[in-house]
Amino acid sequence: MGTTFVQSNHAAAFGGGALIGILGGLIGLGGAEFRLPLLISVFQFAALEAVIMNKAMSLAVVGSALPFRATTIPFAELAAQWMVIANLLAGSLAGAWIGAGWATKLRSTTLYRIIAILLVIIAAVLLLGHDTSAARQPLLDGWAQVSIGLLAGFVIGAVASFMGVAGGELLIPTLVLLFGCDIKLAGSLSLAVSLPTMLIGFLRYSQHQSFAVLSRNKIFVAVMVGGSLVGSFIGARLLGIVPNAILLPLLAAILLISAVKVWRH
Repeated sequence: MGTTFVQSNHAAAFGGGALIGILGGLIGLGGAEFRLPLLISVFQFAALEAVIMNKAMSLAVVGSALPFRATTIPFAELAAQWMVIANLLAGSLAGAWIGAGWATKLRSTTLYRIIAILLVIIAAVLLLGHDTSAARQPLLDGWAQVSIGLLAGFVIGAVASFMGVAGGELLIPTLVLLFGCDIKLAGSLSLAVSLPTMLIGFLRYSQHQSFAVLSRNKIFVAVMVGGSLVGSFIGARLLGIVPNAILLPLLAAILLISAVKVWRH
């Protein structure tokens, strides 16, 4: 009976990961914002443990995405934007370290509430700021741009640490609106910023006792990552079939429903 339960749990993890990967692949994200409420509501992990597991899975999924995109956006093109990467990283690394520290000190109830609020914010960003199809003039320039970039990076880094996500849903609109990047370039730049940011948050979480959840559930994590990678591949192939006019409101609605469930968990 125990073996059957474990197998069914792993099957659910792979299926859930695949579904999340498809959703993320359709909009060019890692899907971690959908994975977190699933870990809490369906698989019944405590808030902090779910965040840590989500962070580990996000690292694996996002780490594979950057080289996959190199055929479209070569590394030389990313290197040419090193000042933009450095600007956002200067804020996001600090935000990730501090955000992870806050998360480990909060009561579970408070962390659930914060996660629910952030899910609502991300739903709003998907609706209002993600559907940007082309490069545009930067919103600011000079020191004003640098200052806002630092602040935006800090906030994004803190949010990413709180939820165990890559932060692409916030980074991509920032890159397009603040720095005037093309949407495809913005997708790869967001990964270049996300990876070091997630590593800092991951390092901070590794100092907490809840980090042991990874060793206790290593097979579960590996199976869900595998499902996410398969789903991401499928989602990328489906890209363009489902119009954004339908897709983005649907995904925002999923996040809002998840936010209510996490709030009441």
